[in-house]
Amino acid sequence: MPENKDQLDDSAAVELEQTDEIAAEETDADADGADETNADSNEEAEAGEGSTATLEEEGDVAADYLEELLDIYDLDGDIDIDVRQGRAHLAITASEDSNLRLISKPETVEALQELTRLAVQVKTKSFSRLILDIGGSRQAKVEELTAIANRVITKVQDRGESIAMRPMSSYERKIVHDIVAEAGLVSESEGEGRDRHIVVKPA
Repeated sequence: MPENKDQLDDSAAVELEQTDEIAAEETDADADGADETNADSNEEAEAGEGSTATLEEEGDVAADYLEELLDIYDLDGDIDIDVRQGRAHLAITASEDSNLRLISKPETVEALQELTRLAVQVKTKSFSRLILDIGGSRQAKVEELTAIANRVITKVQDRGESIAMRPMSSYERKIVHDIVAEAGLVSESEGEGRDRHIVVKPA
């Protein structure tokens, strides 16, 4: 069992590297449908093809995997399962003084999410797009993306020209697309694989 936070983060980082090829394949799959405009709704629709029962099963498999992981590292946490927008959502929560904070960094959560998806895929023989939240990390990510998107929106409005954002996952792009749409501007996803990113344009 890791003796400190740095060791735990290093362990997660090593495991992420081992599944890097899997993550790349998932990102390539996310890039299907390059003609999308103003939102990644097509990708979300494709993700929603699975039945609720199938996604609930996916959530149960993921929960079992995560429970074992928490036991291995002797971490406290309760796992909640939900199905939203065609994806299984799992949230690990605990009290503020819990040691769960050791794995709640965004980078660590992303690594654990990829590992959990892989575990589900091996068990169910089906592609997984589940979302993992640990200690409110997803809300923190939404707030970060909102701040970034708003800065880009302001620049586009001031300059009257398009601005390309950094590459993001389909989940992150969906969040940004919604923010841009609410601001009355236009956004499109461009690029392939890991380079897939959003371009924000004047209305």
